[in-house]
Amino acid sequence: MSRSKISSLLGVLMAAIGVSAHGHVTHIVINGTLYQGYDPTTFPYMSNPPVVVGWSADQLDNGFVSPSAYNKADMICHRSAAPAKGHAQVRAGDTITLQWTEWPESHHGPVIDWLAPCNGPCENVDKTALRFFKIDGLGMASPGAPGKFAADVLIEKDNTWEVRIPPNIKAGNYVLRHEIIALHSAGQPDGAQSYPQCINLEITGPGTDEPSGVAGTALYPSNDPGVLVNIYDSILNYQVPGGPIVPGGISSVVQSPSAVQRTGMPTPAGDSGSGGGNTSGSTLPTSPTSPTSPTSPTSTRPPLTSTTSSGGGGNGVEQSLYGQCGGIGWTGPATCAQGMCKYLNDYYSQCV
Repeated sequence: MSRSKISSLLGVLMAAIGVSAHGHVTHIVINGTLYQGYDPTTFPYMSNPPVVVGWSADQLDNGFVSPSAYNKADMICHRSAAPAKGHAQVRAGDTITLQWTEWPESHHGPVIDWLAPCNGPCENVDKTALRFFKIDGLGMASPGAPGKFAADVLIEKDNTWEVRIPPNIKAGNYVLRHEIIALHSAGQPDGAQSYPQCINLEITGPGTDEPSGVAGTALYPSNDPGVLVNIYDSILNYQVPGGPIVPGGISSVVQSPSAVQRTGMPTPAGDSGSGGGNTSGSTLPTSPTSPTSPTSPTSTRPPLTSTTSSGGGGNGVEQSLYGQCGGIGWTGPATCAQGMCKYLNDYYSQCV
């Protein structure tokens, strides 16, 4: 069998393996303060979900946006996305850590970040009016077939990604659009998988730059050479989609996830945080860790605790972070592998 046929077959096989494996950003960390993101797998079932910094999305399956929808509104911040009800404060030049759910090894691809000014509170912005400019974008870390992509680096770093806010950006309210493009089946039209995640930020600092941007429906086309590509052929020069990075941006900062020191509460529209944002008063140890593989660094996740909640038993099984851990009629795990079990209403408690 020829090499080209083998590489095509590999693409088909990897697509089949990874078809049901997806992800989302669970939380972000800014200068040691942890802010919860939107959980598309549990929040839709809650009568009164918490205020978070991450945009809501119709992503119950942890799914993706296909290239055929790149020119539609779902591409902006994911399917049926709506603005978050709060925001976190960050100073221009600071670095944000984004924590993903476990990312599948088969989903090789680039990681890209964009900013769009809201020109007012992001909590009620019209997403179609946002104009995004690219602040970073890493494709291949080393060549090969498929080689080592940014998403593989993310996996090595405990499923986290570091994003630096350009130091020269003008202060204001912005939407951070963070994205992984999975290329395991991108050798055929409409085969790539985009996972955009949006976060509300209030950027502070003395910067003055106001880069021009493009609509979220015009970031890159479905036939972009970085989207329609067979990564199982040797690629000498993979081009990250989305055009050039703005001045002050960088292809990727050194990936060194921030340690969590405290939990933070999102700031609602119309208010501004102080320093690193509003904190809940819950301070964590200065060097928290979680179980890691031999190649994984210190995690950004909170330290392990086990707190029981009403209902359930779980037969000794512990619930994962942001999963349900109690409530009337709940028969699943009642202890948390990470964080603590927080009561939200009579029918729902959650590991946070």
